Amino acid sequence: MVDLLVKNAVLADGSVVDIACNGGVIVGVEPGIGTQAGQVIDAGECLVSPPFVDPHFHMDATLSLGRPRMNVSGTLLEGIALWGELKPLQTVDEIVERALKYCDLAVAQGLGAIRSHVDTCDDELKGVQALLEVREKVKEYLDLQLVAFPQDGVFRDPTAMANTIRALDMGVDVVGGIPHFERTMADGAASVTALCEIAAERGLMVDMHCDESDDPMSRHIETLAYETQRLGLQGRVAGSHLTSMHSMDNYYVSKLIPLIAEAGVHAIPNPAINIMLQGRHDTYPKRRGMTRVRELRDAGITVGFGQDCMMDPWYSLSRADMLDVAWVGLHVGQLSSMADMRWCFDAVTENSAAIMGLQDYGIAKGKAANFVVLHARNPIEAIRLRATRLYVVRQGQVISETPAPVARLSLDGRPGSADPKQAGMAG
Repeated sequence: MVDLLVKNAVLADGSVVDIACNGGVIVGVEPGIGTQAGQVIDAGECLVSPPFVDPHFHMDATLSLGRPRMNVSGTLLEGIALWGELKPLQTVDEIVERALKYCDLAVAQGLGAIRSHVDTCDDELKGVQALLEVREKVKEYLDLQLVAFPQDGVFRDPTAMANTIRALDMGVDVVGGIPHFERTMADGAASVTALCEIAAERGLMVDMHCDESDDPMSRHIETLAYETQRLGLQGRVAGSHLTSMHSMDNYYVSKLIPLIAEAGVHAIPNPAINIMLQGRHDTYPKRRGMTRVRELRDAGITVGFGQDCMMDPWYSLSRADMLDVAWVGLHVGQLSSMADMRWCFDAVTENSAAIMGLQDYGIAKGKAANFVVLHARNPIEAIRLRATRLYVVRQGQVISETPAPVARLSLDGRPGSADPKQAGMAG
């Protein structure tokens, strides 16, 4: 007797299995499990995936769109200025309320883990207080990892360093930074060094907003890779955005990417927001605004796609859907082969879980019983359709359920059920 049995589940490799869960743990993954269960779900040969993972988000700002005004230019810099206007107006309770609304939506969309940056350039640390409270409230159904993020620059803002250390003392998980927003390139490089040293002293991970710029000379990722090796932080460091790489000289990139790989630094592009905010000073040709995803991946660097924003000073759209993120990343990265498209699914699941250091992640015996049943037959179809999340399971319990759509397009473009073998796109 087990708590939950999911029958006829298709895994990402195309195998059809039953998944038995008991006591919040997966106790069996194999065809034809014949045990009794408190609840039985027939997946009907739909895809069962580990939860989606968002490795880069700003939950303290989410759902604040229009307050106190809209971002008219649509630029990153106006978004930062607008966020500065909002910070003194909002309350801890308001941030908590918005964040909890977002978490409910995220879970219904199959998100099981989120890494959220939280601004430390606020002497009251309202965002930190709020998201620490939210982290505690959602811990039974969502893993929320927090990054101490000095939005206005840890040196540029006079109290940011002290506030960032206070935030870490309060229990924030990861050390963040924004070197390209410091006053000078030298200050930016020094901020990377100082913040990485803090992480090394405390045994923490690092996630640095790095080179979110069209400037080909913004090269703080090089410093981040160096400090990662110097301080022995390999595997614990991520560079987020890295958009300046789309403007860099190819020769320099041919040197830079091996340095990032050698240091074991992860990369977190944010496709939808990167292509929206970058290239704003260009006429034509207009730069795409996203880092060199294919080249980073092919060098062996772990790359995970982040959502970054939803209805906030920087971005008016989003819906907590990591399949949207994978879909945009696929297009802007021109990742169109069968293998590339399947990899884009990994970029919002397994890769991002590895970047966050999640334990017991995946669908295998002995892992935590956390997964999503998707109305699709394989990862490519899931991205193409932004498939309905039929069931979201956490610790072996169904926590969200959505009816299947009445009709959907199959892989060959005709209405009806999608048989991946008939469509010639199995797996």
